Amino acid sequence: MIKNFFLALIPIFVAVDAIGVLPIFVSLTVQLEQKEKSRVIVQSMIIAFCLAAGFILLGKFVFKALGITIGDFMVAGGSILFCIAITDILNPVKRRRIPTHEVAAVPLGTPLMVGPAVLTTSMIIIPQYGHLATFVSIVVNILFAGLVFMSSSYLVKILGEAGSKALSKIMSLLLAAIAIMMVRKGLMGMNILQ
Repeated sequence: MIKNFFLALIPIFVAVDAIGVLPIFVSLTVQLEQKEKSRVIVQSMIIAFCLAAGFILLGKFVFKALGITIGDFMVAGGSILFCIAITDILNPVKRRRIPTHEVAAVPLGTPLMVGPAVLTTSMIIIPQYGHLATFVSIVVNILFAGLVFMSSSYLVKILGEAGSKALSKIMSLLLAAIAIMMVRKGLMGMNILQ
C-alpha cells in the first residue's frame, strides 16, 4: 500500500504542479487581503477535492456507459496532457482579470489544482495502484498546493518570478514525458504496439 501510494503520488504531483501554478495564483490574488486570500485557498481546495473524488468514483461507470476502454482513455488523455505540456512550455498562461468571487472555483479549484492533467492521470493510475492510493495521493497533493499558496509571498521571494517560471517549464517537460508514456501504454493495451 505505501509503495503504491508513493508511485501514485509522483505523477499526480507533476500533474498538479503547485509550484508552477504559483505565479498565476499570485497574479490572481495580488489585491486580496490575507484573510480573503486564505478563504479563497480553502474554497479552491474543497472544490478541487470534490471534483477529483467525483471523477474517481464515477469515471469507471462513465467509461462503461460510453464503451471507452482504459487503452482508449490513455491514448486520448496522454495526447491531451502532451498538448497541455507543450502549450505551457511554448506559450505560458497569460494573466487575466477574474472577479474575486469566482477565483476559488475557476481557475484555482479547476483547472489549476485539479484539471485535465490530474483527472487523466488519476484515471490511468487507478488500475495500476488502486483507488485508495490514487485518492490519498490526490488529497496529499491538494493539501500541498494549498500550503504552497498559503506560503506564496514567502516562496515568490525565494524563487523569484524567473525561478518559478523555470521550475514550471521543467514540470511541463516531465508532464510531456508522462503523456508520451501514457500513449505508449495505451497503444500497447490496444495491441497496436508490441
